[in-house]
This record gives sequence, structure tokens and C-alpha cells, in this order.
Amino acid sequence: MAVRLRLKRMGAKKAPRYRIVACDARIRRDGREIETVGYINPTAEPAEVHVDAEKALDWLKKGAQPSDTVRNILSAQGIMKQFHDEKAAAKKKG
Repeated sequence: MAVRLRLKRMGAKKAPRYRIVACDARIRRDGREIETVGYINPTAEPAEVHVDAEKALDWLKKGAQPSDTVRNILSAQGIMKQFHDEKAAAKKKG
């Protein structure tokens, strides 16, 4: 099963909220999710973003592939850098 980290649209018409979820890559955008990793509210000024770093890192370590948008969000939060640093340290170590 290929797992992706991607956005799931919630909220009302013209008032979107998004959840960052881990889900099977074959499932539709707003379909069943495995776990919620965070959320984003783009209508707030500035955009409200909350990501559970431990859950995100755990899914990345398990091989989940983030979508382009989620990768940008995780990079802005510093989670992708932390993931790459841990990966490089493990490679160097063993």
C-alpha cells in the first residue's frame, strides 16, 4: 500500500479548511484517511498552520510520500529539514 501525505478539504463553500492526512494513494481526495497529521486554515490572516511534527516524521520514516503542497508546508515548518538530517545521520552512522 502506497501511503501519501496530502490535503483533505473540509469546511464550507468558499471557506476552505484543509487537514493534512496520511492516506492510501489510490483513495479519492476527501476519502478515507489513515491518520490526521495536522491542519491548515488558509482564510485566516496570516494562514493558520498546525502540524504534529512527531506524526509527520513517523509517516515520513515509514516511507509516506508527501504531495507537493504538503512538502512545501512541512518545509516551511522545518520538518523536512529535520527528516533529512535524521536520515543523513543514520546513513553516516551505519
